[in-house]
Amino acid sequence: MKNILIVGGAGYVGGAITDLIQQSNYNVRVYDALLYEDSFRKPVDFIHGDVRDHDKLLQHLKWADAVVWLAAIVGDGACQLNPDLTKSINQDAVAWLADNYNGRIVFMSTCSVYGAQDKELDETSPTKPLSTYAETKLNAEKFLKHKNAIIFRLGTLFGVGDLYSRIRLDLVVNILTVRAYIEGSISVFGGDQFRPLLHVKDVARAVLMNLETEHKGIYNLARQNVRISDLAYQVRMHFPDLVIETTDMPFQDTRNYRVSAKKAEEVFGFRSIHSVDEGIEELKYLVETKRIKDLKSPRYSNQAYLKDHYEELLLKVFEEVEAA
Repeated sequence: MKNILIVGGAGYVGGAITDLIQQSNYNVRVYDALLYEDSFRKPVDFIHGDVRDHDKLLQHLKWADAVVWLAAIVGDGACQLNPDLTKSINQDAVAWLADNYNGRIVFMSTCSVYGAQDKELDETSPTKPLSTYAETKLNAEKFLKHKNAIIFRLGTLFGVGDLYSRIRLDLVVNILTVRAYIEGSISVFGGDQFRPLLHVKDVARAVLMNLETEHKGIYNLARQNVRISDLAYQVRMHFPDLVIETTDMPFQDTRNYRVSAKKAEEVFGFRSIHSVDEGIEELKYLVETKRIKDLKSPRYSNQAYLKDHYEELLLKVFEEVEAA
């Protein structure tokens, strides 16, 4: 049985990946700082640690035949709160990984590296990062260029990944679904922006497919490209009384891009199996059955949670790294 280290495995994406790999013929270990989580309750070998604690992380890298690297500050707004910290985690930690690990690496990047472009983009298209998040992810990709690494540029995620990890309600499909339930109306600013959407469980499938392959380099992962305005009407199919308010007011998020995932399909047979409607229904079930206590809690938004807790969280993490 191969040993798989999932760095950042306690989070939204990590939860789905951990579950799927654990069900397969692998030994799984999760290394995570629990930045957003209060606990880790899965029956999986768990190490509480920060990726900047190199001495601690190195001993677990020595154990691993493959590393799934998820550790990052995720999202434009969350990363902008502290650009220096973002750089140290999203970029510098990956540079250190490249210098200190020679096994298989599966790395999560983002389609945000493409910025705002009007044509459908493939892996050879120019990159135009518009945020600290996208810029640090693009720089991290470069450190892995000559490693045994496969890099996934993820579309905008949605859906429920597992039973334990914190759900994210700051992702467009998820938040539109929640607002449809809470408010009975949703506002669409502009609406012509495209997003390449992808269910979080499909990310896990792509990772599992490539733990032991020889495929390297960059692959876009997405199910479909959807206009935000069209997505709003798709949500209304699940909430028939939903009122959709549109305005020409420009949305502050200037990203607008469509991507092709044809390369992933042709090279290793990846096809999304989880639909947008499935993701909407997953969130609708959670909110209608009152399984999320406070839908407006900042806990479910990366930016809002970090803004409220940055000082105490980062001080704690820093002290733990310094004391190690």
